[in-house]
Amino acid sequence: MKVYSLVGKSGTGKSFQANSLCSVRGIESIIDDGLFIENGRILAGTSAKRQETKIKAIKTALFKDDVHRNEVMRKIQEVRPASMLVIGTSDKMIDQITDRLGLPKPFERVDIEQLTTEEERALAYRQRYELGKHIIPVPTVQVKKEFSGYFIHPVRRFKDIRNDLLGGFNPFTDRDIRHPFAERSVVRPTFSYLGRYAISDKAIGDIITLVAGDIAEVDSLPLIFVKNRKEGVIIEIGVVLRYGSRIPDAARKLQRLISDKVGQMTSINILSVNIEIQGLMWDR
Repeated sequence: MKVYSLVGKSGTGKSFQANSLCSVRGIESIIDDGLFIENGRILAGTSAKRQETKIKAIKTALFKDDVHRNEVMRKIQEVRPASMLVIGTSDKMIDQITDRLGLPKPFERVDIEQLTTEEERALAYRQRYELGKHIIPVPTVQVKKEFSGYFIHPVRRFKDIRNDLLGGFNPFTDRDIRHPFAERSVVRPTFSYLGRYAISDKAIGDIITLVAGDIAEVDSLPLIFVKNRKEGVIIEIGVVLRYGSRIPDAARKLQRLISDKVGQMTSINILSVNIEIQGLMWDR
């Protein structure tokens, strides 16, 4: 296996630049913040950004926990990637990670300053420490289960029209959107410097009630129950429909709208929306 490393201080945009570096070097997999990522998919590991304190986050990123380390090592041995990028804040950290995971020492060591300008690093720093935003180098659809409810959204990309017109390709400013690493996601982790936050079941229930109010067939929601799981939530709803409604169509419409709107407004991973029709009501 050919191992590369990307080094830079915390908050300088390493995870954001990782995809471009992988595209240029043809690197198949990434070790970043405790995760093993292969072709844009999280295959194993626990993200440091899921930890409650900075100390726990550092230990996770260094694979100090044997169970965590062994899980990732087994998956790497199973997948056997030809190349891997290890991301860290220093060469010492990179060496600790490769030692813990039984990986070869880096074939090439890249510093974030080789890929970005001082202005770009300053912008990344502000995003991290003023807005609490962290980048995960995988698509939102892949990272949402791992970070359910962590204010997830994809990084927006704008194609470089000038490069397209000139037929040029700048590997660190213009991304090839066909590459599996192209999309990134933004999360706000538990140990955010802006403080902790929580989304209550009542808040989710209020959103569901508001969403249901836009559906003409729905008379009332006598029951709203939210079951919390580590990877997301299961929503149970009892519904009274207006007499004359097409019951299957109304239920599917409500189910789809709740899943879309609650997921959009909270970034919570909606595992399922289960609807029970509890009655019909004549128009009042």
